[in-house]
Formats: sequence, C-alpha cells, structure tokens
Amino acid sequence: MSPETIRKIDYTLGRLACFFLTVIRSVVDFLRGPEASYLPPAKIMFIKLIEQGATVLASSAIYRACEIVGRNNVYFLVFEENKEILSILDLIPEENVISLRKENFIVFFVDLICALRRMWRLKIDAVIDMEFFARASAVIAYLSGARIRVGLHRFTSEAPYRGDLMTHRVQYNPYLHAAQFYRLLVEVLTADPKDVPLLKKEADFAWQRVVRFSPSEKEKLKVWELLCNTAGYTPRGRIVLLNPNASDLLPLRKWPEENFVALGRKLLAHNENLTLVITGAPSEAQAAEAMAQCLGHRRVVSLAGKTSLRELLVLYTLADVLVTNDSGPGHFASLTDIFNIILFGPETPRLFGPIAGRGRVIEAGLACSPCVNVYNHRFSPCRNNVCMKSITVEEVFTTIVAVLKEGEGR
Repeated sequence: MSPETIRKIDYTLGRLACFFLTVIRSVVDFLRGPEASYLPPAKIMFIKLIEQGATVLASSAIYRACEIVGRNNVYFLVFEENKEILSILDLIPEENVISLRKENFIVFFVDLICALRRMWRLKIDAVIDMEFFARASAVIAYLSGARIRVGLHRFTSEAPYRGDLMTHRVQYNPYLHAAQFYRLLVEVLTADPKDVPLLKKEADFAWQRVVRFSPSEKEKLKVWELLCNTAGYTPRGRIVLLNPNASDLLPLRKWPEENFVALGRKLLAHNENLTLVITGAPSEAQAAEAMAQCLGHRRVVSLAGKTSLRELLVLYTLADVLVTNDSGPGHFASLTDIFNIILFGPETPRLFGPIAGRGRVIEAGLACSPCVNVYNHRFSPCRNNVCMKSITVEEVFTTIVAVLKEGEGR
C-alpha cells in the first residue's frame, strides 16, 4: 500500500473504528465499575509503524522502558520494511519485534490479526502509541487487550479525531522535540491516569540518549570493497555522500535534484581527489544512477539500492560528509561521527532535528514553514516547496568546503 492509500484508510475506516470502539469502551468501563488501585506494567509494547528515523529519536524512550520492566519484556510493533533499524539499535531482543506487511490491505489485515493474537498470548499490559494522532495505531492499542494504553488525546484542541481509547491520555505539546515527547510517553506510565492532561512533571529527563554505531573491521572492509568495485578504482581522498531523495511519505521535503547535481559538479571541480557517492533505497536506485550519469564523472558512484541499512551506516563511518534532505538518513548518520548536513523545509528541526552526532541544519526560514505538523495530520496545502528551493547550492557547498578544510571530516 502506498502512503496515500494508508492515509485514506486511516481517515475513513480509522475514524469509524475509533468511534465504535470508543462506544464499546464506554459501555465496558461502565459495567466494570471503578478500577482497582493502579499496578505498574510488567510488559511494554511500543507501536511505531513508520519512519525508521523516528525510531532513532525514540532510543531514550526504549532505554527507559527497559529500565522499568527489563529488556526482555519490551516489545515493538512496526511495518516489516522499517524493522531493520531496531536490529541495529539492539535495544530489545529481535524476537520481541512484531512486524506487519503492507503490500495490500488483505496482507496487512491478516498480519494484524496474527499480531493481536500474539499480544494477547504474551499478556502485554502496557501499550505506548507513538504515532501521534494516527487512528490505526490507536485502534491497535485498544485491541491489544492491554490494561494500560498511553497515547495522545486531542481534548479541546482541533486535532484529528481518534476517539477516546487511551487510559493515559497525553496532551500534545508542540514545543517539545519529538525525542523528548517519546520519552515523556514512557514516563506517563508512572502517573495517575486521572490527572489529565498528562504529564504534570518537568520534562527534564535524559531524552537525547542514542546508540553509538560501531561496525566491525570485517564490515568496514566489505563495504569498502563494495565501494571500490562499484567505482572501478580505489578512492584516495575525501568522500562526500549525497542522499537526494526523501521518503514518499513527504515528497515536499526534497531539495531539487538539479541542486544536488550542481552541488556535485562544484565539489568535483573544487577537489580533484574527492569522491561523490549517491545513496538511497532500492526504489531510488534508478533515479540515483541517472543522477550519477548526469554528473558524468568517473569520481561519482551510485550505491543506491546496493546496501542494507546496516551497510549504509558502515559507509557513514568511512565517509567524511553527508548531505541529505530531512529524512531517515539524517538520523541514522547521527549514530556515527560523519559530519551530517540536513536540509529542512516543510518540517522543523526544532521538533525533528538530529539529537546526536556532528553536523549542521540548513533551512530557509520562510514565514510559511513549517507547514507539516501533527495537527494537520502531515497534510500540507503546499504544492510549491519554495522553502527547499530557497536553500542555495552555494550555502551547502561553502559548508562542505569549510568542514573538509578545518578537518571536521575524517
């Protein structure tokens, strides 16, 4: 299923499901009567279906959950294509990751039924919905059977409707970084659910904690050989990585391809020992190869679609600078020491910027930006991303040259 199809299902079926389940919950709660005293959870499950970069931002939240119930009692529900980052972070056992396929609605529905059955068998008693105002995740949280359900509630705000399915209802705070907010959702587990809106404590917890990625020498050698074999020569100088694409979820985040080409040409002309490597997912391989051909230089290599996510991170440890749109690679790179230049526009780095590593955020700062947020369900009216087009090739080029000259890159 495409991101647009998922959105439509969430908007139509999701709203209906949230409404009817809210009615059922109200009836069940009335018949059950007053709840007994609060008991802390023994098993915690996170629901974060999309965006592997956001999972990196959730590292501190996962750490905290492991402190509360133990590593072996923390679980994660995610789309199949996004689970590799959990293996790299290695915060919970791989067998505790439950994945859903989304090739089509039938496959997704069958996998969801199997996942819910497993949750019931495991007796998951706390679910943390990290998808902000998405409806599907709220429905899954309720159907999981968990007695504690932590997630966003719109209260009196004009936010997307998703019923009243959470036991611990959290008010969205647009002034907290996403990583800080994810950590807050875990801290809510220790709060009184009647004390709404949650959380009535200082947000001074250590939310910037991330994993440091350290590949083995064997992994480095394998990726270096892949680079050399693909290039047809052994790079002798600096290596700059270009990630020209953003997720199909938000194409507005893309810096124009012609800008990446112009930047590449300036870098190649500036440094005769520099190698450019274009990276990307398998679905981006054809476009990346076309860009490499457009640059038309022997020191340009496309590795898009030729590496796993882990091998991509290994490549980051071998390179000097990464230039990327606001997307997953910007967060993956923060797990390494590569100098990371992230181009922001429709979203803001104040909420979704990297929380570790070395680098710089570049943004135009237009009055209409950011136009993508939780309240509009990440549906922007924009059809002309001037915020990205206004970031000049010269500014990015100057930043890279300064980094390499001052020895910021390795």
